[in-house]
Amino acid sequence: MNTFSLLKNGAQPKRKPSEIRKFAENEDGTFTIFTLLILILMLAITGMAMDFMAYERDRASLQSTLDRAVLAAADLDQKLPPQEVVDSYMEKAGLGHLEKTVTVTEGFGSRKVAATAKAVMPTRYLRFGTVTELNMNAASTAIESIGSVEISLVLDMSGSMTRSSATAGKSKIEVLRTAAKGFVTKMLEESGETQISMSIVPYATQVNAGGDILGKFNNVSSEHNYSHCVNFTSGQFSSATLDPGTSYQRTGHFDPWRYTSATVNGRTTDGEPPAYLVCPVRAGSEITPVTNNVQYLHDRIDALTASGNTSIDVGMKWGAGMLDPTFKPVVSSLANEGKVPSKFSDRPASYNSDTLKVVIVMTDGQNTTQYMLDSSVRSGQTEVWFNPDFVRSDGSKGEYSIRYYQDPNGFNPDRWVWMQHTKENNGNYVTAEHPFGNPPNENPSNEEIGTANRLSYPELFNRASLWWNAKNNFYWQGNHENNWYYNLRKSVGSSTKNTRTANICGAARNKGVIIYGIAFEAPTSGLNTIKSCASSDSHVYNVDGLDLDEAFASIASSIRKLRLTQ
Repeated sequence: MNTFSLLKNGAQPKRKPSEIRKFAENEDGTFTIFTLLILILMLAITGMAMDFMAYERDRASLQSTLDRAVLAAADLDQKLPPQEVVDSYMEKAGLGHLEKTVTVTEGFGSRKVAATAKAVMPTRYLRFGTVTELNMNAASTAIESIGSVEISLVLDMSGSMTRSSATAGKSKIEVLRTAAKGFVTKMLEESGETQISMSIVPYATQVNAGGDILGKFNNVSSEHNYSHCVNFTSGQFSSATLDPGTSYQRTGHFDPWRYTSATVNGRTTDGEPPAYLVCPVRAGSEITPVTNNVQYLHDRIDALTASGNTSIDVGMKWGAGMLDPTFKPVVSSLANEGKVPSKFSDRPASYNSDTLKVVIVMTDGQNTTQYMLDSSVRSGQTEVWFNPDFVRSDGSKGEYSIRYYQDPNGFNPDRWVWMQHTKENNGNYVTAEHPFGNPPNENPSNEEIGTANRLSYPELFNRASLWWNAKNNFYWQGNHENNWYYNLRKSVGSSTKNTRTANICGAARNKGVIIYGIAFEAPTSGLNTIKSCASSDSHVYNVDGLDLDEAFASIASSIRKLRLTQ
């Protein structure tokens, strides 16, 4: 059978295996088509990606511009209308033509600015898939809100503040007055905030709490009522509390430095009260409690005068304590008396509230010696008598006398003679010039005008400094300087006070109190004390001259922090 007959009968011719394989493996045309399809797909994806990238770029730019615009518009220091600020930002970014809305909500101490903007981006590649444009929407809200804030301004009014500033051309106390008043204005007046309360705690050797405040403390020792300071124990610096129910020792009322004596009514011969008392009593020295009255705070700052040593620890104890909830009964009582605004009667707020608590402590120096009276002379009667009506040769009034026991024969224990100044007693008297001489016979010309009264230790030291008393009233004692001056001055040194400062600052920080520290032309040791006290190094300002004003302004801006809420 030949091949023709097989085909004719419908049979298929047999192929060689090698030919079949060649046909199956021949893909030249298929690869070309597939490659073209992949290339087209890649171009399409790349085009869409370029459209999306352009969209994201423009959307991010729009959002960023809107964020900056509302932040600037919400700033309480911004004087332009918020709408105008937003429009200006958008215009400068080339987006002024866009559709936008701006909503402004003004509150006490707050400004909220919300804005939206819409834009349309034509597509280049997506249009081949029928998407001819992409819509973008941006929204942003910013708020500057101070909220509820309690502030203690702890200000140095030690004697070094009378010195000229190194760069400002005026005294340090003058520079402080300007800077502190600027802070008060920025915090209270410019913002219009009604939930900010501020206290001023001036400090030198001690802190004068004032009779209104210390009178609310139930367990303060009552040796005198001439001044209103307390001595804290070292342990009390480890706690931020200032509980009016706790026992406190009243600071002895005395001048440990100068050679001065007061005359009538506790005044010196120039008519002023002694200026160098450990617990100051001069005008402007006492604490200004919890208020938001701008003018009153300004007046109190203007009244600050400088004198005395430096006790940063005591200033911080009062500054932190007046933010502690245990101090609330004092503030509430003052509010009931009309001495604190009634709206603040429930302050200090609890630590777990949303109230921000801030201490700003400022010094131009370092902790120095704090003097206290020896316990033997804190109270009780002296042998010093004072006659307020005696007229001296210079015309001033007031004369001291010392009653000194003297019984030459040892038979009359009730016999007294008077030393230093003329005073009758049983027909005998002695003079300052001849304290142990034979007195002349008594006669009417020796009578003094007025009546001498025996002084207590607080009464004596309210009139005479330790040194004056030692050198005048007790000059006749062989060891009068030690007995009546050096031995009566007890002290706490700078090292202990630095530790106390660190302790009270740490206790306050642990309660969430934010502490800003300002070292104003202070020595290195003072700067280190401030650093150990502040919340962080970024809360420390080491400044000279007029930079003090900038430091207070920076702190005000930090407290009034601006935050983006959306």
